[in-house]
Amino acid sequence: MDKPVALVTGAARRVGASIARTLAQAGYRLVLHYRSSAAAVEALADELSKSTEVTLVQADLNDPEAPGRLIAHAVQAFGQLDALVNNASSFYPTPLGEISLAQFDDLMISNARAPLFLAQAAAPALRSAQGAIVNIVDIYAERPLARYLPYCMAKAALVALTYGLARELGPEVRVNAVAPGNILWSENMEKAETPAMVVERTALQRGGEPADIARAVSFLLREPYITGHVLRVDGGRWLNI
Repeated sequence: MDKPVALVTGAARRVGASIARTLAQAGYRLVLHYRSSAAAVEALADELSKSTEVTLVQADLNDPEAPGRLIAHAVQAFGQLDALVNNASSFYPTPLGEISLAQFDDLMISNARAPLFLAQAAAPALRSAQGAIVNIVDIYAERPLARYLPYCMAKAALVALTYGLARELGPEVRVNAVAPGNILWSENMEKAETPAMVVERTALQRGGEPADIARAVSFLLREPYITGHVLRVDGGRWLNI
């Protein structure tokens, strides 16, 4: 049989790149989406093409036509689609009283609307392949983080989407989510919680790494009897929110 095919959104750097590397090691052919980090994703593709087939697709997920175009590109490139990983995300502080409509729309589109329409466009191919979707949500979807309310709302919507898609697409397609905790991969998260706060508030007394999320994604893609589940990968941070 052909090697399975996975589409990873926001794959150029950080968590997305780690997911791509882990799936390449697991034997997937890859469709790597990026918005503006062309140099980073091209370097990643060069690295991964030594062990698997890789194709790149550029799109701004705020474009309503982008989800359909991404899925069409994947199916045209490889003739199948076995996995969709909705990783792309906007993330930045929006203090109450200063939230703009543009910020709200941007956060909702990247974190909730785009994953919905990507899943809808991918559904026929995923059903044919008996495939799976993994959404990257957040532990703060359940208990919102101060100064990040629209972001947390959007991730809560993505959690709801995960549950809804698991029912809508079953039994052919499994749909799960990974909820990261303190994966200190962006300047914004550093500002939200300092490393000292992470040690104090996390049961394992340390932040995580992108590879922790990538391994969880790989696990959920391959386990045949898990669907409609949100897996927290947070070192116990959720216990002290």
